[in-house]
This record gives sequence, structure tokens and C-alpha cells, in this order.
Amino acid sequence: MPLAELVRSALMGIALESWNLFLEMAPYLFLGFTIAGLLHISIPEGQIIKYLGSSAGKFRSALNASLLGIPIPLCSCGVVPTALSLQKRGATKGATLSFLISTPETGVDSISITYALLDPIITVFRPFATLITALSAGIAENFLGREEVRAPEDRTTEKIINLDDNLLQVQPVTACNDTSCSCQALPGTEKKLSVTERLKEGFRYAYFELLGDISKWLLFGIVVAGIISYAVPYELVQTYLGGGIASMVLMLLVGIPLYICATTSTPLAAALIAKGMSPGTAFVFLLAGPATNAATITMVTKFLGKRSAAIYLVTIAVCSLIFGLILDLIYFRLGIEAVSIVGSASEILPAQVKMVFALILIPLMIYGIYKH
Repeated sequence: MPLAELVRSALMGIALESWNLFLEMAPYLFLGFTIAGLLHISIPEGQIIKYLGSSAGKFRSALNASLLGIPIPLCSCGVVPTALSLQKRGATKGATLSFLISTPETGVDSISITYALLDPIITVFRPFATLITALSAGIAENFLGREEVRAPEDRTTEKIINLDDNLLQVQPVTACNDTSCSCQALPGTEKKLSVTERLKEGFRYAYFELLGDISKWLLFGIVVAGIISYAVPYELVQTYLGGGIASMVLMLLVGIPLYICATTSTPLAAALIAKGMSPGTAFVFLLAGPATNAATITMVTKFLGKRSAAIYLVTIAVCSLIFGLILDLIYFRLGIEAVSIVGSASEILPAQVKMVFALILIPLMIYGIYKH
């Protein structure tokens, strides 16, 4: 067969695999962004510090921060200024670390597509492992380190969205350097919002700001997953990443410095499991990849200190390996072959429904990529 024909066949195969993957995740992705928008307008930011500060206690502040971060869909870049803002306004260092871990590792959007592309076991296991990992880091920081005594901060340089009493307040914030984040300076505003206006703000945040933030990376993840599905031999993945501590350490080394969000990592994990990777090995990537990258590690070291950065990294690494081994044991004890059930949950929806949501998301993603 001529080379041009081989290349054309490969591109068509990759495109088809990527499109099928996008169809499977579209309804659940749309649902996840809808919930994210509702959370955005429902959580009163003005009450957060009450539950994350030293007055809440060393254990409770870390627990509250871990629980708070789980449903919020922020990437590991976007979560840094948010977490540091919380810390400046009174949150304990432990609570800050817990929020830094639980927020990017999972979110309502990534949980929904985990159900679609993987299976119910990992869907439940993922937020549970995230909670324990974030809580462990927060407790370790609060009990091993000394909490600094800080004077009240001038909040005029922070981005604050305050939805108490139907008021929306947005104040200027210093923009981060990563263009994938939407943490850019905004003029100070304050106005009364009706229920309709609040819903519009939630939908704008979900389908334009948040979707725009991750569209480029989501598209990248889908294409890479399509390449894996089409081109990577099952025997290769099964041989080197089929399970065991060695394959998990390898995935840990790949995931820690890599910039990838929880939503983007999910189709990659699904494609690798379908090719023979053990669910535990894939889970190491799902847990470590979104929470860490070189930029985040640098920021944590600079603003929270070397000890906090060490606790942050060690906790993520150790918990990722432990939970990876536990997940493989669960599948083994239940007698379930992960490759046989991956993506089966999405089969309950008719193909026409998947197509409708895919066609809704495509123009929104194109617009998001264009605007960002």
C-alpha cells in the first residue's frame, strides 16, 4: 500500500476513534459543566474563611477544604491563585494544601465523564481517594508545621466573587502567566442580581469561561486517546503497564511534572485501560497528573515554603501508589476485568442523545479555543 494511502488511513482511523470517544463523553460533560455553573452561583465565598481558618481547628479546616475542593472544576494552574488568596485571608496552610490537591484532582465535570468513559467503581473511588489524599496533606501540614500569624490582607488586589445576599463583587486580580487560565484582571463591580441574572452568570461561567479554559486541553486529550486506541498495540500496554508497583511508579514519574487537568486525563486513562493497562496504574495517573505540574510545584515552594511543597509532593506520590494498589486489589477480589467494562456506563444513552450534546458542545468549544 502506498505511503500516502497508509497515512490517510491512519488519520481517518484516529479521527473516528476520537469522534466516538467524544460522543460517549458529550452528555456527561455537558451535565458536569451545568452543575459547575450552579455551584459557581450557589457557594457564598464570603463564608469560606469561616470554615478554613485556624478557628475551625487543625483537622476540621483541612477536612472542610478537602470537601470544598472536590466539586469545584479548576485546573492545577487556576487553583493556585485561588488557594493562595484563601491563605492570605486566613485559611490555615493545611487547608490551603488540601484545597490545592482536592480541587484539580477531581470536579463535577471529571466525575461525570469518569462514569461515562470508565466505570462506576472508579467513579466512586476517585473522589474518595482525592478526599483522603487532600486531607492527609492538610493534617500533616497543620500538625507538623507552625502556622504563621498574618495581619489582615488588603483585598483590593484579589479576585473575589461574593454571592452573599445576591451581590456579585469582582475586584482586580493579578493575571497568571499561563494562558490556559482565566484568572485575568477584572474591573471592580458590584450590582444587585436577580435570580435570572444569577442563572445567566452561572451558565456564562460554565459554558464560556470554564469550557473555554479547558477546551484546548480537552481536545488534545481526546486526540491523544484516539491515537492510543488506534495505534498502540494491546500487547505493549499489557506487558509494561499491566499492573504492579513498577508500572505505577512509571506512571507517577510521567504524571507529576505533566500539565493535565482532571477532565483531560480521563479519556487518556480510558484509552489505556482499554488497551490493557491495569485500572490501578491508570488511577495513579488520574490522581497525580491533575494535582501536580512543574509550575504548580514552583508556586507552592515559593509561597508556602519548601516543607509545605515536600508534604504536598510526598503525600500525592504515596497516596497515588497506595490507592492504585488498592484499586487493582478491588478488581481482583471482585473478579472483574476492567477492559471488559470500561465505558459500559455510557451505553444506557441512545446514540441520538449523544449526538445532540456533541453538536451543542462543538461550537462552544470552538468559541472557547478562539477566545482563549
